[in-house]
Amino acid sequence: TGGIDKIEEYDDEFLVKMKLEVIVEDEDAEKVTEAIKKAAYSGKIGDGKIFIYNIGQVIRIRTGEKDSDAV
Repeated sequence: TGGIDKIEEYDDEFLVKMKLEVIVEDEDAEKVTEAIKKAAYSGKIGDGKIFIYNIGQVIRIRTGEKDSDAV
């Protein structure tokens, strides 16, 4: 028929979103990831996602420190 065969119901309740950015040394990444997962877990939609990526360089503007010294 070209029309909509089925209309799905959904809950349009607004879920509050939060963005948390954390920069840590490589050796601490797994420990920090596990801590975030443990704290954020509810088992319901909206628990969140964790994106892990490398930072090319960090420079502290005030002191000029770079990389590990700037973290």
